[in-house]
Amino acid sequence: MRYFILCAAVLCAFLVGEPLESLANHSYVLSVQQLRAGLAKAPSGAAKGFVLVDVRSPEEHAGGMIPGTDLNIDFRELKARHRELGAKLDDHIVLYCQSGHRSNIAAEMLADMGYTHVYNVIGSMNAWTEAGFPVASPR
Repeated sequence: MRYFILCAAVLCAFLVGEPLESLANHSYVLSVQQLRAGLAKAPSGAAKGFVLVDVRSPEEHAGGMIPGTDLNIDFRELKARHRELGAKLDDHIVLYCQSGHRSNIAAEMLADMGYTHVYNVIGSMNAWTEAGFPVASPR
């Protein structure tokens, strides 16, 4: 039943186009289409209105990232390194990994620390590449 409710909530987010608060947590979810639209609207990579963080390992990050990614911090290190985000507690932070699992853990961790606008990208890099969106090489 919980799976059905989660699927219905995700479908609703795609139809409405707004991020949904995760059902079991206090972070939000975004689709790759919503993320891409947000990146496209930004006047520049630095002025996009959110911090985009790849929480995969450095080795995974080296294989390619979502264009516009600001930082790569392994999700296991995020609690200790969260100040590197350069974000205030009410800034918008978007996290992705390979499938969305680790970024969900990381999003909840940041929300537990008091960050109020934390987003997990559903499907993360897998969904991004399956959608045919471009992948950038790390700097």
